[in-house]
Amino acid sequence: MKRLTPLFLSLCLLMSVGASNGQAIAAETDNGSQTITRAGSQPSYNAPSEHFTGNARVDPLFSANDSAPFYGGYVTFEPGARTAWHIHPTGQRLIVTAGIGLTQEWGGPVVEVHAGDVIWCPPGVKHWHGASTSTGMTHIAISGIIPGKSVEWLEKVSDEQYHK
Repeated sequence: MKRLTPLFLSLCLLMSVGASNGQAIAAETDNGSQTITRAGSQPSYNAPSEHFTGNARVDPLFSANDSAPFYGGYVTFEPGARTAWHIHPTGQRLIVTAGIGLTQEWGGPVVEVHAGDVIWCPPGVKHWHGASTSTGMTHIAISGIIPGKSVEWLEKVSDEQYHK
């Protein structure tokens, strides 16, 4: 049974990927009905340069609310783009949807990931992720929120670490 619990939780998270915005969250809370946020109704934004190297775009999918304290979004990295080192207090699930990416846990090897791969990064584990040097990568990122905090950003990944 213990082996099925992570799978069950993963499936629950995937089933909950119904995009929502502030109005949709209010509707969920107020009337208990399903809400649909239409694709393209939430603006994309460029990932902040203080936490990313290269060009990356974030397309929000859904926000956290009281009954579901996690959020999700598509993140698209151009070749060579990557996050800075960071830690998630509740962990992070990444679902690679396109391209070829790289990820690394502090002290470990750089690992190549492909469309269809699912990455679980446990709470408090220092890591980074991004595209390969020659191919872009898109993933869905799902992260929980502990009151007011979902990520602790650390130093940028050096070119030497990225090309390891």
